[in-house]
Amino acid sequence: MRPTPRPHDLLWGLLPTQLPQEAPAWARAALGGHVPVVVRRAPAEPGWVAVGIRGAAREQRYATWMRLSEISQMINPEAVARAGRWRQHGQSQWPALQALELLAQQLDALGLSWGVTGSLGFELASGIVAAHANSDLDLSLRAPQHLPREWARTLCRLLDEAPGRVDLQLETPHGAVALREWAGEAPRILLKTQNGPLLVSNPWQAQQVAA
Repeated sequence: MRPTPRPHDLLWGLLPTQLPQEAPAWARAALGGHVPVVVRRAPAEPGWVAVGIRGAAREQRYATWMRLSEISQMINPEAVARAGRWRQHGQSQWPALQALELLAQQLDALGLSWGVTGSLGFELASGIVAAHANSDLDLSLRAPQHLPREWARTLCRLLDEAPGRVDLQLETPHGAVALREWAGEAPRILLKTQNGPLLVSNPWQAQQVAA
């Protein structure tokens, strides 16, 4: 049985003919080239998943839904990290790729369940050019249990030693929070949930998310 798609997973199988009539022409053209869609954080009816289509231009993003039964292939951010394809990338001088090479060893040594997301993750998983020399490195980290804020500050210092800008999201059971926010001093931080953003003091407490 195929696992349930989670935010940032890449899915193949959505066809141009399955898009709503009002979908832009660029979105249909993109899917015509067998481009994967990205799972997004939004409500979906049973049997469906919320996804986004990436176009060639930065502003080309289209939100839609996909039937779970239409998924032909799924790659999650952790699989992108395990594959290590950035080591064969033709632009090894890019700061994001240099940071990824450095941090991969450190995060693996810590035994963390981490993955590559954003434009670089999309490119590494699909082979479709999406990143550029000034792209940030976007990472995700599965955090099923509460992580102390002091631990988050230590991890932030690790990221800050890498080239370029590195953004990392902690994926809690109830949504995602930016590592840098959790490492800060604010009493409440932004938690991205399936039903929209919430301000919470502890993103691991289900009572706060349900309130």
